[in-house]
Amino acid sequence: MNFKRIFGPILTLIGLGALIYGAYAFLGPGEADWKTLLVVFVLGFVFFSSGLGLLKTIKDRS
Repeated sequence: MNFKRIFGPILTLIGLGALIYGAYAFLGPGEADWKTLLVVFVLGFVFFSSGLGLLKTIKDRS
């Protein structure tokens, strides 16, 4: 069982969700702490990029 096939899409979706949440909190109606937004954006970017990196390195065996 190849764990890269499982964790690549999971990390990508978590990162995408964090980036969307951060954008909503930044543009949404309410006071958002800038430190919290920075952490959400950085973690979202790290998860998203690592998930895409795992997806790119997967080689299909025929």
